[in-house]
Amino acid sequence: MMTTTEKRATRSLALIFAFRMLGLFMIYPVFALYADHYTGATPFLVGLGFGIYGLTQACLQIPFGMLSDRIGRKTMITLGLILFALGSVIAALAHSIEGIIIGRAIQGSGAVGSVIIALVADLTKEENRTKSMAVIGMTIGLAFMAAMILGPMLSGANGLSGLFWLTAVMAIAGIAVLHISVPTPTKSVFHRESEPVPSQFKNMLKNRELLRLDAGIMILHMILSAGFFAVPVALVRYAGLSQQHQWYVYLPALVAAFFIMLPFIIIAEKKRKMKPVFLGAILTLAISQFLLFFLHTSAVMMGILILIFMTAFTLLEATLPSMISKIAPAGMKGTAMGIYSTSQFLGIFFGGVIGGYMFGHHDIVGVFFACGCFGLVWFAIAFGMQKPPHLATHLVNIAGIQTADINSLTEKLKAFAGVADVVVVAEEGVAYLKVDNAIVDKDALLEFAKG
Repeated sequence: MMTTTEKRATRSLALIFAFRMLGLFMIYPVFALYADHYTGATPFLVGLGFGIYGLTQACLQIPFGMLSDRIGRKTMITLGLILFALGSVIAALAHSIEGIIIGRAIQGSGAVGSVIIALVADLTKEENRTKSMAVIGMTIGLAFMAAMILGPMLSGANGLSGLFWLTAVMAIAGIAVLHISVPTPTKSVFHRESEPVPSQFKNMLKNRELLRLDAGIMILHMILSAGFFAVPVALVRYAGLSQQHQWYVYLPALVAAFFIMLPFIIIAEKKRKMKPVFLGAILTLAISQFLLFFLHTSAVMMGILILIFMTAFTLLEATLPSMISKIAPAGMKGTAMGIYSTSQFLGIFFGGVIGGYMFGHHDIVGVFFACGCFGLVWFAIAFGMQKPPHLATHLVNIAGIQTADINSLTEKLKAFAGVADVVVVAEEGVAYLKVDNAIVDKDALLEFAKG
């Protein structure tokens, strides 16, 4: 059971994530429609303006996390949100595409996602941490859904400028929530399940199964970023929907996609059919793009294909982190997720740039064709993957363990049914386990830790 402090910390940090994600995602469905009106705009520069956020985020998210271990979580989150607000103000005041690019780059430099996750780890017990992370994950998903609706609705009044001003306000609100509602941890401890270990990077980059997933999240967000150059334009040209009314399509598509993908998540996890479900979703994603290449002139078909795309996207977005958790060795999840997140942000950057280039040279059809090809490349990369082990990360508090007792404790933990791997880190007071949730007795592990 989570304590009152843990619940308050989780709610407050999830709210900060929501403010930040709303600000980022609201521009997705409208950026291509408005940004080409700025002085000096070309499709390529619009694409650069869209994607540059991902490049600066990719470069700085790991350094931000490492700095937070030295100078404090709240200090780095405050700095990141100030940079995010500053970039938003610069973009809101911009009259040229160059100003938008600068503003978006500064927005991305406020790379606080990994620091927020580390602060969650500081403020929650090992046995409650997974619940807190799940709440934050759901918050991000809800923020994405809300942004797809609010972006088109709110942009009608003041265009991109209004959305950037709103983003700046939400960033400042996030700082207020951080200092008013988020408890200050008694001490900040390094957490291997939520923070990268530099010495592990080499091993993670040699793991072919993890690299397949890193390539996958990069391609998934390349397709998402590039696709939002073509889809809003197609909805205007062929569905007759103005910018502020495009949520008529996104809202039902996102809601329906959520319910359609749930049975596939259950089949993948409960029936242990992760690989076929995963490959099927990738192939569906690619096919939806090729069908948009041919059928984008029909408003009805556009709506159906957007639903299919959103279903595949949400399914893949949910299963990829789960697969990282299953494959990453014990004590290395934070490092694996750091590389994974960097790949995701690079995908946003490359998708924006490639989408802008293809739109400028080949219009809508060029973007859809490129996205379909990206999907087929991903399918080829993923096809040879091994069947993911159905293991999850589980933490056991071992505060006070002596270095001399590590080997003995490791063997005792490995003796529990359902425990596949164990890494004991005495200085953190934590044992990192890879367990089969269908077999392991977590209550017994908890009692063992107390003893």
